[in-house]
Amino acid sequence: MMTSGRRPHAGGRLCRVAATALASVALLASGAGTAQAQDSKPVPGPGTYTMQQTLSDQAQLSTIAFDALGFLTGSLGSDSFFPPGKVADFWGFQSLRDNDPSQMGHNTDFLTRAALNMLDVLTPQQRAALRTLATAQVDEINQYAYDRFVLMTAFRRLLSGDLPPGTTGLSQAAVKAYSARLYRLDGTISLERAAVMGPMLASLTAEQRAALDAMVGRGMTSWPTVTEPADMRGMDHDTKVAVMTYAGDLFSWYAGDVDDDVYFCPERQGTYFGSFYLKDAPAVGNPGYSIGTNITGDMGKALLAVLTPRQAALITGLVDRQRATLQDIVSVRRQVATQLRAYRNGSAADATATQALMSRYGRDDGQLAYEYATAFAAVDATLNASQRTALTALRTQTIGSFTPAAAYLYASPIPLPTVPSTNFLFTRTRTTAS
Repeated sequence: MMTSGRRPHAGGRLCRVAATALASVALLASGAGTAQAQDSKPVPGPGTYTMQQTLSDQAQLSTIAFDALGFLTGSLGSDSFFPPGKVADFWGFQSLRDNDPSQMGHNTDFLTRAALNMLDVLTPQQRAALRTLATAQVDEINQYAYDRFVLMTAFRRLLSGDLPPGTTGLSQAAVKAYSARLYRLDGTISLERAAVMGPMLASLTAEQRAALDAMVGRGMTSWPTVTEPADMRGMDHDTKVAVMTYAGDLFSWYAGDVDDDVYFCPERQGTYFGSFYLKDAPAVGNPGYSIGTNITGDMGKALLAVLTPRQAALITGLVDRQRATLQDIVSVRRQVATQLRAYRNGSAADATATQALMSRYGRDDGQLAYEYATAFAAVDATLNASQRTALTALRTQTIGSFTPAAAYLYASPIPLPTVPSTNFLFTRTRTTAS
């Protein structure tokens, strides 16, 4: 596994502690900015966004095309910008966010309000348990982010034509195997969280449940405004982000059902291509900021309009190519979510079975990432100068003058870490898209 050569960056999951730190934590710890990609969106509300919508051809095509824009115009730095909420995300928070009746799910205050209310409801002993869990998990959480650099670096090498001697493209099998290992780490993090969070929910008193029930099904703007408990202050930034993430997830896990746990937004898979930076970077450290819900659809469509029909087909064809894999991901997520919910019923997940499912999940996501990287590189190889100028203009239209750092650990700028050799991810077999 990849290491940074030192203990993972102490402020590493989000931007530095500042007056706006909780807002930044709220945004990226939960993975804000992942609204669905559609031309005509329904008004957000209970049940609006479902797996059917996520898997729709239009949502997937817009998302993939937006990924292509991020990758073709970006850098390893922008690729590495990644919402922590996409790790161990089996608690229904994305569904809570996307279906908020007050349409505030993609506001930077959403996670803050949900998390602080949950922390306010919990006892000091329960809050201390979350803090202990966070302290134990910080290194695993950061390791997940560092290990992503291996795949991102290989994909950038493919794009630039920097292939190991004697190879002709990515090895599908190697990419899937590495992704499976990455997702097993996600499985470890998820099982550890469920073992603490499940019994905690099961032990809530009638008074605690009544306080949470008063929030369930109501929009963020109707939730109480509460302050941070005094015993939650003084944590280092990584630990604080983890605790805030747990608290938000506890509320969504309490409020939802297994369908909410399974749900993911279109951007959830194949997350190595810089589109999160394009959408989320302006919101970091910006309290009250709401990320536009049309960005993915509008910019994805604009990207395709720049391409020739043959180039565009390399991207549009991915929708059919990935359909079975996405369906399998849904099946796997349901099985994992069901395993994790056992902790809420006085039982426990089958760790061996859960990790086998997470390996399968990782292979599926690796398949998608392999397909995307291969297709995007094939498009890039045929772009002319005017097309490159047009794509750069689209990037500027999307994010203005924002320039990514050398690298990010989630959303915190870091120096580019030392990345092990990625030669093992390449093969002599020709890439599929070419």
